[in-house]
Formats: sequence, C-alpha cells, structure tokens
Amino acid sequence: MSFELLPSDFYGYENSLTDQEKDVIMRLREYLETEIRPLVNDHWARAEFIYPAVQGLADLGLFGLPWEETQPFKNSAVFRGWVALELARVDASVATLVGMQNGLVMGSIAVAGSPEQRAEWLPKFASGELLGAFGLTEPLSGSDSAQGLRTTADRDGDNWVLNGAKRWIGNGSISDVTVIWAKSTEDGQVKGFLVPTSTPGYTGTRIENKQALRIVQNADILLDNVVVPEANRLQNANSFRETAAVLRLTRAEVAWAAVGNSIGAYEAAVRYSGERIQFGKTISSHQLVQELLAKSLANITSSIGVVTRVSEMLDEGLQRDEHSALAKEFTTSRMRETVAWSREVFGGNGIVLDNDVIRHFMDAEAIYSYEGTREMNTLIVGRAITGKAAFV
Repeated sequence: MSFELLPSDFYGYENSLTDQEKDVIMRLREYLETEIRPLVNDHWARAEFIYPAVQGLADLGLFGLPWEETQPFKNSAVFRGWVALELARVDASVATLVGMQNGLVMGSIAVAGSPEQRAEWLPKFASGELLGAFGLTEPLSGSDSAQGLRTTADRDGDNWVLNGAKRWIGNGSISDVTVIWAKSTEDGQVKGFLVPTSTPGYTGTRIENKQALRIVQNADILLDNVVVPEANRLQNANSFRETAAVLRLTRAEVAWAAVGNSIGAYEAAVRYSGERIQFGKTISSHQLVQELLAKSLANITSSIGVVTRVSEMLDEGLQRDEHSALAKEFTTSRMRETVAWSREVFGGNGIVLDNDVIRHFMDAEAIYSYEGTREMNTLIVGRAITGKAAFV
C-alpha cells in the first residue's frame, strides 16, 4: 500500500515519519475507513461502545506502542501522535479509547509499576485481552486532583481497602481493570491500584444523556470497601508526582487528537462544499466559504506544527509540563474554532448526524475539557513564564 499524505497536512509534516511508521499509518487509515467509519454515526447516536474496535486496534499493534515490553517496533512520539490524529479524524471516541488503554492505563503501569507488574500486566492490555480505565477524577475533585482526592486507601495487612467515588471515568462501566488513584490514610500520599472491576464493592454506572464522545462509556464509580492485594498496588506510585508523570505523557497525544478532530470536521466541509449547489454553482466557488476553509486549514497547519515539535521534545527528553500544556491549550482552542467554521459551511444541514460534521463539533467540547481544562493549562504555562503559581 503506497503512502499518501493527507490533503489537510498542507505542509507535509507526515513525511518526517519512517517508512515503517508510514506503513502502519496507511494500514490504520484503511482499517478505520472500512471497519470503523461505517459504524460510528450509528453507535454515536445510540451511545454504544464499538466493541470490535478493541481487538481490531490491538491486532494493528496500536496498544503498547511506547513500552519496551509491548512495543511492536521502535517508533517515535511523533508517530504516536499521528496515530492519535488519524483515529480522531474518523472518530474522537475511538481516539480516546486508544489514549486510555495505551497511555493512561498502560502508562500508569509503565511509569509507576514494578518490573514484575510491567511484565505481568502490559502484555494483557496490549493484546486486547483486558480493557482498562483510568480512575482519577472525582465528583468534587477535577482540576485540583493533586490536593483534593477524597478516595482513601487503608492498609490492612497484605491488602488495601479502597473507599470513595470517581466520576467521568472513560469506560469505567465496561472495563476489566480500572487504575484507581487514592490517598493513603497511612502517609497521606496518593497511590495507584489495579482494581479488577469484578471485585466486590466496585460499581461502575454509565453516565446517561452525555452529548459528546458518546461512544465512550463515561461512568460514575463507587468504591465501597473494595479490597485490593498489595500485589496490585503500583509499587512505584508513592505520591501525585507519578500520577502527574502519566498525565504529562498523554496530554500531548490529546493535543494531537484535537488536531485530528479538527481535520475530520474540515474534511467533511471540503467534501460538502464541492457537492452543494447554491446560486447556480457549488458553494466551494463562493468567497465566504473559501475563507472559512482557508482559516480552518491555517488552524490545522499551525496546530500540526505545535504538536510535532512537542512530541519531538518528548523523544529528546526536553518536554516539560508547560510544553504539553501549551500544546493542549492551543490545539483545543483552535479546534473549537475549526469545527464551528466547518459546521457553518453546511448551514442548516450541518446539524444532521449523517453529514459527518456535528459529531466532531460536539466531541470537541469534551476534548477541550479533559486532560486539563484550557484554564488549568494556561496557568501551567503562566507559571513557567512568570515563576509564580496562580492556581488559586
């Protein structure tokens, strides 16, 4: 299969990928177009999870890309970003699935697990045998998770007893294992636990009437005296620093997904503008429509430049919190503009799901908020600029 640049990659950033990385991108693109795109609108409308996607993505080797135990071939952070972009270009919920499984769940084990835990658990998630979820956010704790976690972990001999609640946990009602972050009553530090969802006292309830990322099964989780063995405590998670390290790794890929979601809406608008006839000619011939498309492409192109460099910095060992925070803030803000302009090209037809733009428009609101709100990422950057924290 020959490699082709996306038309929306106006400056040809994809050409920096290796031949092997390009081959995987093309195979992923074919899989998404033939197996996933035909399903997404129907599943989005019914808020149903696309179960076949888990094994399909696992078979492509997309789970475990960064980790030594599960890495199918040597690859770059830029390549992993392009994977997130390609996924979100077709559906942001599918991109979120990979981001959770590959980054938040497996990343927690890779960053904070012992060598034995890495060897035991990472291959099971990489193969698709286990579906994971990441339990950090709580009903009363979101942006202030570093200080505000209320879920507790009590040491009881060789076990830990977890009590508390989590909210907005992606796929927390259908996962096999959820990574739960809780504050130890022993030393007051945040620790991580691998909790099989079949454990007595674990209840995951899907959040209903959600109007963005509807394929993702966001859940409320109740932990009522959930007993977890010491063997399931992430052995190197001794404070929130380890949690933050996981988020740092995944935030840049969320920025890539924001670009992909923008591209999905933009591509739909370009297609429609070449088909819709008004005043005797296609609307692509009208100046105002061309302006909307040109502004959208400018947002996409500048965003690709930002995420490419921040991923290069990760590979070079130079990326800091403020770098990924700026990327996430910038790309999600540009995404909001782009999906709105793309929907505008459709006029009234833009609110019909079949026209493939309103889904990207709605999903943008979730991407804009998760993995750090715009405001919190702005403050992380502001602290780097001024040397002063202004979070409260």
